Amino acid sequence: MKSIVLSSVVVALLVFSGCSTNKPAVDTKKTTETPAPQEVEAVEIETVSPEDSMVDSSSNASDTVGQMSMSDIESKLSSVYFAFDKYNLNADMQEKVAKAAELGKSGASQYNVKLEGNCDEWGSDEYNFALGLKRADTVKKALVAEGIDASRISMVSYGESNPVCTAQTKECYAKNRRVDFKLLP
Repeated sequence: MKSIVLSSVVVALLVFSGCSTNKPAVDTKKTTETPAPQEVEAVEIETVSPEDSMVDSSSNASDTVGQMSMSDIESKLSSVYFAFDKYNLNADMQEKVAKAAELGKSGASQYNVKLEGNCDEWGSDEYNFALGLKRADTVKKALVAEGIDASRISMVSYGESNPVCTAQTKECYAKNRRVDFKLLP
């Protein structure tokens, strides 16, 4: 009889402790204006060779950046990638964040930035949502250190739910461990 009661108690504890109903942590800081929903056309990120980047960088370049549309600026912001199960920036990703900050100070100064944290499929949903948010927070701190106002930056974590590659290879997993930049009006 004791074993039946003890088994019932253990089963009841397992049932009630099951899955957590907590929602993943998301930065819910609201901006002063609610932007109207709009469709944004997907733009492929173009890599620039060193020869192409040697164009005239006089005052003309800042005028051109100031006249660029939101989708043009967004296309110049490349994703920041992370190592497996990590949320710290390595040197080449720090350079990407620095370039994004320069663009944010000049051409995108009138826009807010949403940082979208993403993970590969390894780990639980809860763990990946938390890791995605930590990655976005790391990029936010780096942008603030580069001179971007923290009030212009919001964060969201998509965990593993927003993959850019679905093949089960190391290269594909690496493409999914990233933070994407999205501009908000």
